[in-house]
Amino acid sequence: MPAQPADTAKVPPPTPGSQLDRYFRIAERGSTLAREIRGGFATFFTMAYILVLNPIILGSAKDKFGHSLSTGQLATSTALAAAVMTVIMGLGGNLPLAIAAGLGLNAVVAFQLAPLMSWPDAMGLVVLEGLLICVLVVTGLREAIMRAIPTPLKQAISVGIGLFIAFIGFVDAGFVTRVPDVSNTTVPVQLGGSGTLSGWPILVFCLGVLLTIALLARRVKGAILISIVAMTILAIIINSIADIKSWGLTTPKLPSDVFSTPDFGLVGHFSLFGAFSRTSAITVVLLIFTLVLSDFFDAMGTIVGISAEAGLLDEEGNVPNLGRVLLIDGAAAVAGGAASASSNTAFIESASGVGEGARTGFANVITGGLFAVALFLSPLLTIVPLQAAAPALVAVGFLMMTHVRHIDWDKYEIAVPAFLTIAVMPFTYSITNGIGAGFLAYVVLKAVLGKAREVHWLLWATSALFLVYFAIDPVEQLLGVR
Repeated sequence: MPAQPADTAKVPPPTPGSQLDRYFRIAERGSTLAREIRGGFATFFTMAYILVLNPIILGSAKDKFGHSLSTGQLATSTALAAAVMTVIMGLGGNLPLAIAAGLGLNAVVAFQLAPLMSWPDAMGLVVLEGLLICVLVVTGLREAIMRAIPTPLKQAISVGIGLFIAFIGFVDAGFVTRVPDVSNTTVPVQLGGSGTLSGWPILVFCLGVLLTIALLARRVKGAILISIVAMTILAIIINSIADIKSWGLTTPKLPSDVFSTPDFGLVGHFSLFGAFSRTSAITVVLLIFTLVLSDFFDAMGTIVGISAEAGLLDEEGNVPNLGRVLLIDGAAAVAGGAASASSNTAFIESASGVGEGARTGFANVITGGLFAVALFLSPLLTIVPLQAAAPALVAVGFLMMTHVRHIDWDKYEIAVPAFLTIAVMPFTYSITNGIGAGFLAYVVLKAVLGKAREVHWLLWATSALFLVYFAIDPVEQLLGVR
């Protein structure tokens, strides 16, 4: 990772003996107060889209009885859960890992759970999933699994996440899009909306990427945050002149109303065991299994990847305060379900804050505080278009990609699982899938080479679970669920 320049910002760094520094270990981790603040802002702006996207995903679905959730209430629940759990992660885990409603998990809730039961029942399953993860943490099983992963695979996870978030940045900005009619071509994605780049929003994104990498190359303090702010201002100016309709989720224009009144109507609106009365027990168990496995390994990959990028892993590749971090992440799933915001988990966009120099949980206090402010100022804080925030993801993807040099590519038993981990994540748009592919390849190759005893038994057990996960459709058919 590129060395961080000396910080000469107006905000003074805490002295080594200050209470703030002792609690967050800011100076010990080579950071400063200014970097933590910038990192907190950068993380918020790169993940603020969740305040818009999560209500859209959950609000667009109907439950078994035809009921929909209010987007206004969903926006409040999304911001509330993110604010509370991000601050708790910062104070309790002391890592720059922001938390919010997990993408992918919210789609499972909306389009797999809700059609089979009521919304409170679906959110109750999310709470159960979070409680099960907390049990795995308390028993030490979740931490043991993370410690059993070989260091090269942890490095591959970090690299895979880097490519994944870069791909997310390109897709969010519209630089890469799906081909509308794949029946006429073997190419699944394309450049721009029609094979070429066109429109002012794409120009904003491209200028943002160039500005971000230029500032990073010049070692400018606050490079990522400067780019986000500058491109947002440019987008507002362009939109005021051209009145563009193709910005996506958020339109860069000054809102008529700055303040908004939060509606907490969905908070606490869940039924813990209601799902068992709506559908078969086997179906419920399989749904919970899918949620647990996805949440478990998505979070694990994010925690390892962000910690590696921040340079916080110890000599054995372990995350500091791992037990507390995992417990808080499990509690975030519970909080998300209890608030009807879907399962909350660590966000890979936290890498943008790490790219700004954040190394401690104080950055989370800033990010969580901004989510709290968003409860009342959401019209003002959602004017950042994806085209202005996405360049940060591309730049941070590059920074995380540099960890690839630590992998021994001469040993197939390491290189092949590492490659599959790295490739499958962006190609399937899933951290969990990448980890599962890497695990399965690792244990198979070790066995083929007569080195099965070198594999920790937890990796064998986890790989067996991934085998079920990948074969979930025939398993459901075999059990008569479908």
